[in-house]
Amino acid sequence: MGPAKKKNDPLSDRSRALTDQIAALETEIKKLDTQLQRVSTPKFRSTAIPHGATIARAHEPAPPPPVQEPVFEEIKALSDTEETAAPDQFNELGVRKYDLPALFNRVRNHFRRPTTNNPRLVAYLAAGGVHGLRPMRYEKRVARNRFIFFAIILFVILFGTICVFMRSH
Repeated sequence: MGPAKKKNDPLSDRSRALTDQIAALETEIKKLDTQLQRVSTPKFRSTAIPHGATIARAHEPAPPPPVQEPVFEEIKALSDTEETAAPDQFNELGVRKYDLPALFNRVRNHFRRPTTNNPRLVAYLAAGGVHGLRPMRYEKRVARNRFIFFAIILFVILFGTICVFMRSH
């Protein structure tokens, strides 16, 4: 029997191809950069036009002097609590009322998982669409069983400790 062939992982193959393409682009950038460094044109400066103030000709009117007054623009605040908040959120003293539903929503959002940027990829991975990777449902099952196993071990240890403590007293 011949040696067993190892299956190629499509993700590592794609990663290897992209790494090769990046390396080729970097060498091309270096080559173009060295060509740009070699070709240097002489820099000339014109002395025909002086760098001072220009003098108006006799038949042309003088340009108007630059405006020295500041220009003021009206700027709106990004978020104004008085405009966006409902009037029933504040009491007569201007103090914000205690909002129990908003607190519940904040706590619930804190314990939620973050939303995915690419839900199609998540569905693809969950279904086991990538060859060579285990489906997420399998990984979840393994993690759940591991948690249950360690929870039972912890319960047995705690129960044994309590039994030993109760017998001694």
